[in-house]
Amino acid sequence: MSDKPSDDQPSASEIPDDVWEQFTRDTERDIRSSAPKEPSARARMVTERLREQDARGETPPGWRTGPAMGVPPGRAKSRAWGKEMNGRAARRRKLWAFIGVPLAAAVALVALKPSLLPGDPFGTGESGAAEASPLPDETAAPTAAPGASDPETPTLDRPFAGSPAERWADGEAGIVLPQAKAVGAVSEGRVEEALKLTKKLLVGANLDPKTVRGARPTAALSVLDPKQPELLDDLDTGLRSPSDKHDPVTLFSRFDPDEVRPAGDVIKTRGRMTFRKGTQGGVAVRADYTFVYPVVRADGPIEVARTIVRRVLDVELADPGRYEVTPGRLLLMNYDQEIGNSSCFIDDGYLHPEFPSSKSAGPDPSGPATDPYDRSRELERGDGGDCGTVTRT
Repeated sequence: MSDKPSDDQPSASEIPDDVWEQFTRDTERDIRSSAPKEPSARARMVTERLREQDARGETPPGWRTGPAMGVPPGRAKSRAWGKEMNGRAARRRKLWAFIGVPLAAAVALVALKPSLLPGDPFGTGESGAAEASPLPDETAAPTAAPGASDPETPTLDRPFAGSPAERWADGEAGIVLPQAKAVGAVSEGRVEEALKLTKKLLVGANLDPKTVRGARPTAALSVLDPKQPELLDDLDTGLRSPSDKHDPVTLFSRFDPDEVRPAGDVIKTRGRMTFRKGTQGGVAVRADYTFVYPVVRADGPIEVARTIVRRVLDVELADPGRYEVTPGRLLLMNYDQEIGNSSCFIDDGYLHPEFPSSKSAGPDPSGPATDPYDRSRELERGDGGDCGTVTRT
């Protein structure tokens, strides 16, 4: 094998001294920052609890699903799909295989092809090309999953690098309302009201910074009709005393602030909203959206992980003249979800992302592998006992 570099691979002598020195300093800093850290008290507590369960022969619950039954007026049906996970199974073991390249080999590869460095420090112009071409709004169901992305490692500067979500809209900008029009006897104004209320529910449940940081989702709850007392009681129980049966993440995206914090201010959003004539004398709205949350540990090495949450909501703005409902509030008829890269084995009311460098606890997953970015497929019922894997995050 010749030591002579090819035309498109600069030799070490072609790299400016100041750039090489900066690369060396950054490499040394990354080595120091990735050194093992003492786990937090919370991490030790969770690990010890899992050890005790394993010693007793107990298997924590995996995927969960609610009963398939009719929904009487004023009562919502939740189908909890359980939490697919990236970090706890084959996908993270694959990541370990790729991340576990010896440092010397990685440095040699970068020396031969500097464009592999995050941020493109040598000015090759190859990095961040996807950011320049945002996707148009989703107005119909996609026919296929997004294509493969470049295998880039997410960073604080580019937390969505290597993900289809890098081209998605930011936050509320990804919730684009369809043009309202009258549906039967329901006026255009009522349809527009229903669409706006649905957006408010989505934002309050999935994008509100307070909600995402683990606070009570007050804005989202304010949209729901108090004439659905069983629904609100169930949600309140989950927020107050979360459990496998009452888990607020089935409707709200919440992270434990003692465990993780957002990696930046952006949550990527993609989806669509449709409407039709409702069953309660009003207009029914279906919202199908996927949210991508980049996070880092609250303490410890800086490493970006992403949790992907897809939610499908069926709501209705009923006719208060014909039904006992509250004007200006939504009936939540059904809510489904699929959560990628969150531990299957903790039911404390929070999403728990897995990080590539973290050792997974609990049994191996037995559920199917799923692409969490594939919005072309319908959400399928889980069988109540499987914990699946995701093919990418």
